[in-house]
Amino acid sequence: MFGYDLIDSPWLLPRPCGRPASEPQSLRHTLLHAHEYDALEVEISTHTPALLRQVLLPVVMDALGRPGDRTEWARRFAHGRFTEEQQQAISDYLDEHRSRFDLFSNEAPFAQVPQLHTAKEETKGSALLVATEASGNNVPLFASRTEANPLPLPPAEAARWLLHAHCWDTAGIKSGAVDDPAVKAGKTTGNVTGPLGALGVIVPMGRTLFETLMLNIPIGRQPVDDLPQWRRPFAQAAWHIRSATGLLDLWTWQARRIRLIPEQTDEGLRVCRVVLCTGDRLQAIPEWEPHTAWTFQKAPKSPTGTVRRPRRHVPGKAAWRGMEALLTAERQDSDGGVETSILLSQLADVQADGFLPFDYPLQVQTIGIVYGTQSAVVEDVLFDSIPLPAAGLRTESDTYTTLVEVTEQAEDLAKAINDLSADLRRARGADPIPWDKGQRPGEYVLHALDPLVRRFLVDVRAASDDSALLEQGRAAWERLAQQRTREVAEQLLAAATGSEFVGRVVRKDNRDYVYRLASAEQNFRQRVRAALPRWAQTVRDQRDAHTEQPAVAASARSA
Repeated sequence: MFGYDLIDSPWLLPRPCGRPASEPQSLRHTLLHAHEYDALEVEISTHTPALLRQVLLPVVMDALGRPGDRTEWARRFAHGRFTEEQQQAISDYLDEHRSRFDLFSNEAPFAQVPQLHTAKEETKGSALLVATEASGNNVPLFASRTEANPLPLPPAEAARWLLHAHCWDTAGIKSGAVDDPAVKAGKTTGNVTGPLGALGVIVPMGRTLFETLMLNIPIGRQPVDDLPQWRRPFAQAAWHIRSATGLLDLWTWQARRIRLIPEQTDEGLRVCRVVLCTGDRLQAIPEWEPHTAWTFQKAPKSPTGTVRRPRRHVPGKAAWRGMEALLTAERQDSDGGVETSILLSQLADVQADGFLPFDYPLQVQTIGIVYGTQSAVVEDVLFDSIPLPAAGLRTESDTYTTLVEVTEQAEDLAKAINDLSADLRRARGADPIPWDKGQRPGEYVLHALDPLVRRFLVDVRAASDDSALLEQGRAAWERLAQQRTREVAEQLLAAATGSEFVGRVVRKDNRDYVYRLASAEQNFRQRVRAALPRWAQTVRDQRDAHTEQPAVAASARSA
């Protein structure tokens, strides 16, 4: 019989504040000393929300309760750490539920189903849990191992991937558990991904792990029947479609029926084989899901005429390019409208009340998975982290207006480059690059602007909603943005051949359109001036000043 107590065994990797090195720590130590660590170190970015939601946040919230209002939240947050009373409450809570935190318990293994097995007692390699390893149809590009190679997981690593599977596991066919009436021919079909796979996950991050925990706990009452998985009856093999009773249930959702099979090896205790079957399915993503932004789409059959859906992250698109979705705190019921996450909306209210300073160094992580082939394989893992000025969360602030304008300008500049490319291609007798095929040159502009935008976000945070400083920053941004955009344009113009100088005439809708290099460049300059009005005005002022100087000199000579 094996055992591995997650409460006091070292299996988490918190990173000490100001130091790169970290050592594995237990769940108890990580929570009680959360103020001493700045974040969790993870093998892959999708582990962060899995560990927060499946363990850390539920323990804290169930042991201490949710803050009843913003004042209580601010009091906890301002303390900077758990008080001695709160630490004792968390420690007592863990001791009370210790029996459900044993990873290899025969009666109640943590986040697993005891005695889970298939009709033929089949097991799979532990790589089935690991999204980055080859297993079945899921074969990552450039994978260094095949499914035939064993993947012995130490208990700590197995625990982390176990929780990851509950959140992000692929869809497709799963092994059929004995006593599950949905099993046909030893398998279950029509499965969906783990619940986080349907979201574009947004996680606000603080200066310390303690602050990150506080930033991710919604304010308000929680239902009395809302319990984490370790306070519920043991899961049975048969799965159900149901609604989540509350945040504790949602965060610790058992999306899979899993059993880890430990064995003693020369390297020590390892998990080499697992049983993984389908688990409970959410009836719908609840509107109080805190870790996603939302989008609104037309739905004639809906009472409101629209339907609210989680907003997914777009592969290859930096988080700041979706700034409006991150900052729009008020619900918009129009088609295509967006609304930020509950947690960021909550921070907007906290900041408006003066409980969060203007210059608080808030970071926002955006995390997601791109699935392929009927969501049965992992194609890509999406991750980005951006500094987000807290004042920008309030739509009435100058900071909000500034952030939205800058991101829109970046998109306009990319479009200006794409239009320049299209005009040059038409001038040489070719068609423009389709918007959904190939790499358009506007992407080079966005890549060149990316470090400027991120630096701008940091500087805006320091400006503390000072309108004069914000205006200076916008002028500086436009000057640098014009330079980067012009550099990309010069490359396109330098590649022009003689045919672009001559150009050609294209007849469309009974009108003749002339495309040549000169007109393409002129149109590009007009688009840049329209996108960057402050830079354009500075250029006009400088031109007027140069024009006035010869006139003044001539007047002086004649006098």
